[in-house]
Amino acid sequence: MSLVRFLRGAKLLGQTHLLEGETLVEHAILAGVDISTNCTSGNCGTCLVTLLEGDVSLPEPLTPGIYEELIEDGARLACIGIPSTATDIDILPPI
Repeated sequence: MSLVRFLRGAKLLGQTHLLEGETLVEHAILAGVDISTNCTSGNCGTCLVTLLEGDVSLPEPLTPGIYEELIEDGARLACIGIPSTATDIDILPPI
């Protein structure tokens, strides 16, 4: 079964089984990991995390909370990003 893992650097904070259609924030709650959110609609960027491995959806069109340059560095919005494969997430945004 595929896992969604949450890390801070090399430290594993928590993990849970991949649940189809659930956002990264919902997976984080199940894993006991806190990811800050504010608007929960992809507009503020509070929940910005870094995709290390896997596939997480991006909004079409891009919302104000994320832009192309950040995406190239692995940025994803946890409040609206939905993983579709085994996924590793650093809870810190890309630098």
